Amino acid sequence: MSGYFLYHSIGTFPGKEDALRDELARFAAFWSRPDDAQWPTALALRQDFIDRWRALIDAPAGTLTTAENVTAGLYSVIGALPARHLRGRRLLVAEDCFPSLHFLLAELAHRFGFRLDTVKLRPGATYVRDEDFVAHWQDDVGVALLTWVTSTASHRCDAAALVEHGHRMGSLVGVDITQGVGLLPFSVTCDADFVVSTSLKWLCGVPGAGIIYIAPSLLADCQPEFRGWFSQENPFSWDLTKFRFADDARRFDHGTPSIVSAAASLPGLRWLEGTGIDTVRAHNRALNECIIAHARERGWTIASPLSAEQRGGSMMLALPPHTDASAVVAALRSRHLYCDARGTTLRLSPGVVTSADDVGALCTALDELLARP
Repeated sequence: MSGYFLYHSIGTFPGKEDALRDELARFAAFWSRPDDAQWPTALALRQDFIDRWRALIDAPAGTLTTAENVTAGLYSVIGALPARHLRGRRLLVAEDCFPSLHFLLAELAHRFGFRLDTVKLRPGATYVRDEDFVAHWQDDVGVALLTWVTSTASHRCDAAALVEHGHRMGSLVGVDITQGVGLLPFSVTCDADFVVSTSLKWLCGVPGAGIIYIAPSLLADCQPEFRGWFSQENPFSWDLTKFRFADDARRFDHGTPSIVSAAASLPGLRWLEGTGIDTVRAHNRALNECIIAHARERGWTIASPLSAEQRGGSMMLALPPHTDASAVVAALRSRHLYCDARGTTLRLSPGVVTSADDVGALCTALDELLARP
């Protein structure tokens, strides 16, 4: 399991294959029995997933539910907010947010009547500075979406300070915590109004296991347009004239929820609980410091913040001009060193299965590859 620098993508841990196989085998066993226990067992697994996520980010009971992915979660939230937060107001987002969310918001702006205001990168910059975001943030911003850790530079914003500023402006503030949760501590006690994430990356889960958190102060005002039988207080109330939302985050459910993805993400959540975020973070930080030191010695351009307090778990290198990034990634793969690139930015995310020897091998390989004409 060495040579893995892809925690910004999927994430893995020792014994993951066996743990995942065992979990899916248990699911197959109870789901295939010819009795009436399938749904109670399946929903208990989903609740276990929700409860572990709640503990991870300090979410009170009834404030968190599942979503297929971050984009679907954000759509559910936007479609639930009272019009006063959106119509005729600005929705503020940074240019280095995850593109899928920007694609969604650009379309929703027309229907919900808000103006999408994208805070641009400074010329030559690799991430949007917090101060630039604040400079665009006045009291006509109805909603702001923060990217806690960016996927292109691993820049970590000061979420607590930005949330505080947003509330002074009378804005709702949401946070996408996808690239940092499971490596860096995050608590909803920072007073974010909503949070979206997935269980991939540092949580080592599977696709389809996203989450939505909604602050208790906002829940009662939310009327999700993406709704269904599971949005109700009693999902088995099928009177078409008496739909009634659940009083808690279940109102953000809709049709029959996905169970398999939640169950298959439990092994990663359990592993993280047993190992501890502090242990995972310390290992990652030590390896990243080695990469930084080597890059600075060689004069390579580092696209991530140098300060660990302003950085997530990834280290991005800006490859020299005219470098074929795909060829670099392929050459590293041939040496069993696994990473990826976005444009000419090489993305490196060492985790628990990545060793100091792997970092040494990576640096040696990059010395050879980047020295070529």
